[in-house]
Parts: sequence; C-alpha cells; structure tokens
Amino acid sequence: QVQLVESGGGLVQAGGSLRLACAASGSSLSGRTMAWFRQAPGKEREFVANIRWNDGFTSYVDSVKGRFTISRDNAKNTVSLQMNSLKPEDTAVYSCAAGWAPSTRGNTYAYWGQGTQVTVSS
Repeated sequence: QVQLVESGGGLVQAGGSLRLACAASGSSLSGRTMAWFRQAPGKEREFVANIRWNDGFTSYVDSVKGRFTISRDNAKNTVSLQMNSLKPEDTAVYSCAAGWAPSTRGNTYAYWGQGTQVTVSS
C-alpha cells in the first residue's frame, strides 16, 4: 500500500509559477513510477508527467514540455512538479499517482492522492 498526499496548489496569474509536492508513505517506491495527472472541469483526466523512481527517467505531455519539471527526492520520499509559465489552460485538479509501469494511462496506476486545485487566472 502506498499513501499519497499532495500539496502546493493555489491561485496564480498567467505566467506565474507553482510547485506541487506529493508525499508518499506506507511502502518503498523502489521500482515504481510516479506520475502527475490533471483533470479540468468537464474534461477527461490527462497525463502530465512521470518519473521512474530508480533512475529518474522522465516523460511529459507535449503541452507542458519546457514549462513543467518533475523531480523526486529519495530521502524524503516525495515527488514534485515545478510548473512555470503557467497558462489558464493549465487550470485543473492535479493528482499524484504511483504505479509500476512508466505509463501515460491512468488505469495503470494503482495508488492516487486526493488531488490539489491549480487555478491560473488570465
């Protein structure tokens, strides 16, 4: 079992930055892939980024490449998402997830946090 708790969401103006954090507990993250997904009102959940815990390999959805950075802190068992140059279309509930495969599909992740709201005003 892995418990995930997100923090760091909020309201920011377009062009601003936010840093989300996901604290994991309950089980080792060794061998796992950690991911961030987001869901805007009326839209389907969307993959944002993931990172392989063991080697730090990352992948991103095209719309956030160059603006968002996912990282991990092995000592603190946390995953972060640094979001720069935010746009109104980034507004969504952002959720952290833990799984085994480095997938972009949400149904491959077994553990999820409760989500944190990110709102970007124009």
